[in-house]
Amino acid sequence: MINKYLLEKKMSFVFSVAVFIFALLPLNLQAQELIDLIIKAFKETEIARAKIYLNSTPVNVTDAHCERSAGGLHDFYSEGDYWWPNPENPGGAYQQRDGQTNPNNFTSHRHAMIRLSEITATLTSAWLLTNENVYADKALEHLNAWFVDTKTNMNPNMLYAQAISGKVTGRSIGLIDAYHFVEVTRSVKVLSDKGGISPEQSDKIKTWFSEFLTWMTTHEYGILEMNSKNNHGTSWAATAASMAVLTDNEEIKKLCIDRFKNILLPNQMATDGSFPLELKRTKPYGYSLFNIDAFFNVAQILSTPEDNLFEYETKDGKSLKKGLEYIYPYIEDKTIWPFAKDVYIWNEWPVCHPSLLFGAAAYNNSNYLNTYLELPAYPIHSEVVRNLPVRHPIIWLFD
Repeated sequence: MINKYLLEKKMSFVFSVAVFIFALLPLNLQAQELIDLIIKAFKETEIARAKIYLNSTPVNVTDAHCERSAGGLHDFYSEGDYWWPNPENPGGAYQQRDGQTNPNNFTSHRHAMIRLSEITATLTSAWLLTNENVYADKALEHLNAWFVDTKTNMNPNMLYAQAISGKVTGRSIGLIDAYHFVEVTRSVKVLSDKGGISPEQSDKIKTWFSEFLTWMTTHEYGILEMNSKNNHGTSWAATAASMAVLTDNEEIKKLCIDRFKNILLPNQMATDGSFPLELKRTKPYGYSLFNIDAFFNVAQILSTPEDNLFEYETKDGKSLKKGLEYIYPYIEDKTIWPFAKDVYIWNEWPVCHPSLLFGAAAYNNSNYLNTYLELPAYPIHSEVVRNLPVRHPIIWLFD
């Protein structure tokens, strides 16, 4: 475990730097300026955290097994967050309480996946910042344990994710748990492209993600999740896109770009930039933030100079720029939020949302970066972390 005092000390450094930077930022933000400012704000903390992770050991799906799982030792398993025992029938099927997470559900595999993402992204960030191979080597140890070692690796599917006791052994929406692979795949790509790990080492990991990508684009669960009309569909696109980029799968990259332009953006966003389906939920603020982040993550993963999704606009004027312009005032000042408060975790939002970082870069907007740097960079509430799969800016700054 990370020493809390050390993290608080390092986090205070980030916020102190952020305040200093706020006064210095130019009106228009150029790419190199943004990179320099992010490095200044995060370098010391990322390296300090990475040093602690040098003492970590892998935690895999094989380290915990739930007796309620219909899968085997190597199968990822999780249970639906908002499902609870029925007080009128304690031994029967669970019932839903939308927006209220049941703390007694099995979450060990999800936490292990989030831990993997946190550790590999932090170690990769430190490797980029220091060029010290010890960080890349440690990241590879964790990656091999999850995706290469046949004694500990995870099967490349999510057949048993978000099960509901007494109802189903797994569901299509369980694929959203795999959203936390986005920074894992980004870390593998960075380490592979820049020489942190060898081609032979990276190929073995890429093979696993290629198999997972095939599963999530052909299995019934994956197809259902892809066609989800809300944030689940956006998250599917971000997850699939990240794996397609890592494995050079041009077909799936084109599929995700097409869905972004012709399905996700036109069908989910209103003309004012809001997401009506998210606003109808019991956590309208958190879901709106989650979905705008997911949209920006897709754009960051897939955009090229020839096809810039940050600038794409539908015929009726819907765009990422409009979406961020809509939500930004409520990130800057949550007290003016015109809708109901979320039923669960209200005070913990907002945090360092990637939509602000990527939006600052895409639109040369220093206000977005100012706010990004002022917000909590290392949230600790499990629900916030679960809904923030992109948390490490350093690995996204270098192509």
